[in-house]
Amino acid sequence: MVEYPTQTAYIHLTNNAPVPFYATAGAAGFDIAANETVTINPNSWVRISTGLHIQLPVDQELQIRSRSGIAYRKGLVVHQGIGTIDSDYRGEVQVMLRNTGLNAVTVNRGDRIAQGVIAPVIRVEFEVVDKLDDTVRGDAGFGSSGR
Repeated sequence: MVEYPTQTAYIHLTNNAPVPFYATAGAAGFDIAANETVTINPNSWVRISTGLHIQLPVDQELQIRSRSGIAYRKGLVVHQGIGTIDSDYRGEVQVMLRNTGLNAVTVNRGDRIAQGVIAPVIRVEFEVVDKLDDTVRGDAGFGSSGR
């Protein structure tokens, strides 16, 4: 059995929102459910209420990610790829889902719509320099590392 070390994140739920949960002992992400029923038309996106407010340790963030199951079955993905909830945000966590499919999809209250992953945050101090160190790759971008 996987035994992850735990820290405490405090949550406040509004409108009888579903409590987020880890589906399995080895899950890195916890499931986040919709707290409303909405229909998402093809090639459009909707901001969905979760009723979840969270207080994280100051050196962590909550990443909102797509769930592979609803992406595969219904074409619903987190619109911006990954959403970031900062440790000092106290508002409601909302999920912006995009319908990439050809048909309208209804999300019902209680449906698992995203997963949340708590991740460490490392902050840096920026120092302006005249030149960066040289590397083999240099400034070759977009697809250059696959050649």
